[in-house]
Amino acid sequence: MPVRVSHVIDTRRKEPELSMPMDFNQQIIDEYRANKGQVGGPFEGARLLLLTTVGARTGAEHTTPLGCLPDGDRMLIIASAGGAPRPPAWYHNLLANPQVTVEDGVWTYQAKAVVLEGEERERVFARAVEADPGWGTYQEQSGRVLPVVALMPIEFRPPAGTFGDALITMHDGFRRELALIRAEVARSGPRVVAQLRVNCLTMCQGLHGHHSKEDAFMFPDLESRHPELAAVMARLRAEHEVIARLLDELKTLLAVDDVAPETLLSEVNRLTQELEAHLDYEEEQLVPLLNDLPG
Repeated sequence: MPVRVSHVIDTRRKEPELSMPMDFNQQIIDEYRANKGQVGGPFEGARLLLLTTVGARTGAEHTTPLGCLPDGDRMLIIASAGGAPRPPAWYHNLLANPQVTVEDGVWTYQAKAVVLEGEERERVFARAVEADPGWGTYQEQSGRVLPVVALMPIEFRPPAGTFGDALITMHDGFRRELALIRAEVARSGPRVVAQLRVNCLTMCQGLHGHHSKEDAFMFPDLESRHPELAAVMARLRAEHEVIARLLDELKTLLAVDDVAPETLLSEVNRLTQELEAHLDYEEEQLVPLLNDLPG
């Protein structure tokens, strides 16, 4: 079934017949926050975020773990309620108060929730169903058109901790995303579906942005403080160029209509190998210095 989580977790107020413990959501939330976006058990390997909405009637905040779909600069969620005839509570809340808080394991940010309509909604939902037919099953069971919601970031809060610890958190986010993509490609059918292409392209966009900010801000600042890092910085910048080339090659491959999953997996594995070696070296060399910087 799709994403393995949004159809279960987001239904606690709507479907008491599921007989879930009252604290089930909170257990997932606590584990998610403690492990920077990762959870185990039946939801291990699922794409999750935490959505905090403001109650339409009470004005109180409610946090819900949800399955999500990457989509470039935004994240998508589907108000499935496990195939129930009524949408989940979080959906009613964001209709009344569209500004929400999103936690993705690395970033916590304010977002504007936009309900997709018309052709855009149909196209995005079809993409989700192609990737996992369970979405279509839930829509049939519900007897309604499942709302698709885009979460548009407004402002970001940096990861908690010192500068060095925050860098590790961001790096771990890329490591986890690549692991998810590798697993998705490995279990692909005979062709690469559109949502998987979007997942890859979103990862490429995020990694390019991260390295661009390092090149423009973090590296020059550290060099000015530590001239002895010249050789380290030269290596890191050269590795950025290699990774940028691999990202371009991956994007070129994704533009091919009939790319085979095994070909894509080979390219993703090549990128993963280069990137993980780069991240490990960068952390080894820079995290101690970053953690000594004044907050």
